[in-house]
Amino acid sequence: MQYLTIPPPIQLAPYVRSFWVLQGEATKEIPYTYRSFADGCPELICHYNGAFKEITPSGTYITSPLYHLHSQSQHFRRFIATENFSIFGVYLYPFALPQLFNIPSYVTTNQHPDIETLLGQTGKQLQEQMLLAKTTAQRIAITTQFLENRLLQQHPKPIYLAIKQVLQGNDVANINQLAYAFNLSTRQFERKFKEQAGFSPKLYSRIARFHKTLQHYGTTLPLTEIAYNCGYYDQSHFIRDFKAFSGHHPKTYFSGKAEGTEYLDTE
Repeated sequence: MQYLTIPPPIQLAPYVRSFWVLQGEATKEIPYTYRSFADGCPELICHYNGAFKEITPSGTYITSPLYHLHSQSQHFRRFIATENFSIFGVYLYPFALPQLFNIPSYVTTNQHPDIETLLGQTGKQLQEQMLLAKTTAQRIAITTQFLENRLLQQHPKPIYLAIKQVLQGNDVANINQLAYAFNLSTRQFERKFKEQAGFSPKLYSRIARFHKTLQHYGTTLPLTEIAYNCGYYDQSHFIRDFKAFSGHHPKTYFSGKAEGTEYLDTE
């Protein structure tokens, strides 16, 4: 298993958190199962070698598109590969979506449309270029050109800063105070936030706090200490949120034995 993250060029940093590459081996006899967690940030994902199938809650399988948007989500999902695979991803801030696809972020929340559905012929051509590319450097160059053409035509909006503050784990419990800081009524703030982030500020805050706990992977801290460090009032609340957003009990996850976490041990 190989996993690496690559910082975006400086001109894309306001919209792109990172590029990443995941490569692994799998067979029908020894498949690889991956679990995506709830996340307030979407990803563009290109399977340039091999393919994954999503395991639905009913146990059926759906083949994932070769190039698609894995939008911001409040649910975990499970995928399985039965052949060697290579994936290139772009980890975005959610407010990149309105500029990329000319739609509010909430339109794609909890969905994973393929790139051609989103962009038509432009998406089809982008997928072809990505699948024909021979190296990670070429994929980064193709992606950078695509993103620059669509993202750098507008100036960042003040609400972007509010979303980043939530992602950074700052205290956002008082929505009225946030709205005041950005010279908006509470109602205006919540509407603009959902348009650009895909979720209400309250739900987005919960997901961001959950992701803050994930940073403790590999530590031996007690669950109670992790919960308090990340802003939970008690361990039971922490466990409920963790299970809802990951499908794992936090004890299983932090033990290093949870499904689909192998790539974390390669960093």
